[in-house]
Amino acid sequence: MRAIVCESTGGPEVLQLLDVPVPVPAPGEVRVRVEAAGVNPIDWKTRAGGGPARTFGGKPFTVGWDAAGVVDVAAGDLAEGDAVLGMARFPSPDGAYAEYVTAPAGHFVRRPEGMPILEAAALPLAGMTAWQSLVDVGALQAGQRVLIHAAAGGVGHLAVQIAKARGAYVIGTASEAKHDLLRELGADEVVDYRSTAFEKVVEPVDLVYDLVGGETSVRSFDVLTPGGLLICLPTVAVAAALEAAEQRGVRATGAYVRAGGSGLAELVELYTAGRLRILVAETFPLERAADAHRLGEQGRTTGKIVLTV
Repeated sequence: MRAIVCESTGGPEVLQLLDVPVPVPAPGEVRVRVEAAGVNPIDWKTRAGGGPARTFGGKPFTVGWDAAGVVDVAAGDLAEGDAVLGMARFPSPDGAYAEYVTAPAGHFVRRPEGMPILEAAALPLAGMTAWQSLVDVGALQAGQRVLIHAAAGGVGHLAVQIAKARGAYVIGTASEAKHDLLRELGADEVVDYRSTAFEKVVEPVDLVYDLVGGETSVRSFDVLTPGGLLICLPTVAVAAALEAAEQRGVRATGAYVRAGGSGLAELVELYTAGRLRILVAETFPLERAADAHRLGEQGRTTGKIVLTV
């Protein structure tokens, strides 16, 4: 099969299209013929040698964990021919930028009829990250106020909708050009981070979901209610956020997505009910994975980038 393989870590140029053996599923695993694969920041961080790559032991690996396609070897509750989407085996080195991927059956759910393949591939990792952060870690409740930084990004635009679906009052930061979109997605307030110091205009919130890190985390402490919580997603920014929180006497934590954890089935239910939009910013064919990474690393896309396989 064709797969994007990193024989070494580095820039986008290390992503090579190679012919590799089709993977053989272990007991309890499905094999999925991949039709589309989502692209996430963890993909290019891993490609560059960060994140999960630190545990790969220097062997060649395939990045990417979002996959949508058709089951070709059945397991669990999934049958051959089922259309599925999932986050395959995160954070293992056997990624989804390939024509086939294997993973425990519980890492996939059936794709609802009418869900486009590109949207299906865009949803799992970003959606489950947002869900597990807001619901599992943040215990977000109806009536609470939540501030979401980078609210129009791949995780952010889904977090806005999850928070709104759970009855929260949602405030998002983004560039002005994205404000109308965020209002359409359910944001009650939007702030242009380029022209306005959000901490000067945002009333106190119960939860901050910080998808930026650094100075943004520190400034966010000014808008937390007593007992409120800041959740910092960028892994490299968590330690600094925790240290700053301790100095300020406020609560902060990181959040780490789990394959097979909560969220995916619930997100599909929201989509089926018409309460979740999945934004696809741009698509690339598999062989142009390097271009997809170059675009993603600019940090300016609205929604998700997807590879067609």
